[in-house]
Amino acid sequence: MLVLAIDTATQVSSVAVASEGRLLSELTMQGKLTHSETLLPHIEQVLKMAAVDKSQLTGIVVSNGPGSFTGLRIGLAAAKAMSYVLGIPLVGVSTLQAMAYQLPVPGVRLMCLLDAQKGNAYVESYRWENNTLQVAEAVKVAKISDIVAGCGQLAEQVILLGDAVQKKIAGKIELPANVSTAMPHLVMPRAACVAMLGQQRLLAGDADNVMDLEPVYIRRSEAEVLWEKRHPEEASVPPRP
Repeated sequence: MLVLAIDTATQVSSVAVASEGRLLSELTMQGKLTHSETLLPHIEQVLKMAAVDKSQLTGIVVSNGPGSFTGLRIGLAAAKAMSYVLGIPLVGVSTLQAMAYQLPVPGVRLMCLLDAQKGNAYVESYRWENNTLQVAEAVKVAKISDIVAGCGQLAEQVILLGDAVQKKIAGKIELPANVSTAMPHLVMPRAACVAMLGQQRLLAGDADNVMDLEPVYIRRSEAEVLWEKRHPEEASVPPRP
């Protein structure tokens, strides 16, 4: 099982090649260039670093949200194209789950937050139970201040992860006594974790339909909201999946 994993859900660009529990190569960076400029060169680079030709790949794994609308579309488009052209299975992995996966700490609540703009965050929490990552509270959009306050009401230690921690929480909001932030190198998404989660599904014979897999947005884009306000009589845009 030789997979290429892609995570472009945030400003971080992360691409990895892995083989059944082994990370062969990974490139993770947060710079000023856009994903449309960096993704394909990064894919070429990690394949070269791993000494793997794209024809040897047996699966593609992609972080499919929630996250940046543009970033998710770019990553998913590349993943779908490679899956279709190479004739290999495609798996979508939750961006939030992949973040929690890199911190295997039992006995704590892992609270994963991604910036949803205007003081909000996509948030989902997890616990490690019997060496398995379990969802403690399902994904939703909420005010960051409310999320932090709610963490203080929990009867367990809480660790915050995600780009909302870096942008809106660390050094800006006073945290309750039972709440801490992950170390800087653990806060952001990594394609290595996307790869490991995706491999679990692929090894179980599970995969997504390359034609049907869509980004998990949770909420509508600002463009859709503005269009609805300006055209109330035509407001028939279906909610995002």
